Amino acid sequence: MATIATNLQLVNGRINHACAQVGRSSASVTLLAASKTFPAVTVREAFSAGQRCFGENYVQEAVDKMAELADLRDQITWHLIGPLQSNKTRVVAETFDWVHTIDRIKIAQRLSEQRPADLPPLQVCLQVNISGESSKSGVAPQDVLCLAQAVTQLPRLTLRGLMALPAPSDEPEAQRGALRDMRIAFNHLRSEGIPLDTLSMGMSADLEEAIKQGSTLVRVGTALFGKR
Repeated sequence: MATIATNLQLVNGRINHACAQVGRSSASVTLLAASKTFPAVTVREAFSAGQRCFGENYVQEAVDKMAELADLRDQITWHLIGPLQSNKTRVVAETFDWVHTIDRIKIAQRLSEQRPADLPPLQVCLQVNISGESSKSGVAPQDVLCLAQAVTQLPRLTLRGLMALPAPSDEPEAQRGALRDMRIAFNHLRSEGIPLDTLSMGMSADLEEAIKQGSTLVRVGTALFGKR
């Protein structure tokens, strides 16, 4: 059975290879370890192997892990990559470093109001429903610019970029098309004067294609930790 350290080396190798294929520096892509449902001891093992950025989907599970790993708090960057309900914004504002799943101004306003003044601004991404799935959260592509402009005006938040979970597809071109559409949306916002630097897309199965389409952050769980 492969260790997390071995898996981490393999995933970083995939990232390096994908970057080399399109002439990008591997330093331009951040690996976010998607650690939802895995215990704190597993996060600690990944940390010992060199991983520093972790993504969690469930707020309470994440808060419990943070408490268990309090000795590492200054060295781990915690990202919320799951849906955020309005009744959970305060604890998220008080504990996380990043939130990837803002899809409406109400959530952003609450996070801004509830972010403690003694913490750095909360780093945020807008989640885009790039495939138009009714079952998925996310702002519609045509509404991204308006939401981005509103979020940039809020204190205690720093808008960093866009995030997407494209619909799974057996057709490579369909998957590639959704990733390409995200790159286009990202570049459009930048052309409108919004200083974004993060395009969060790509997971264990499609990180290479996501990197080719411009992803700067890949969220990898299964390839690091195994099946849930």
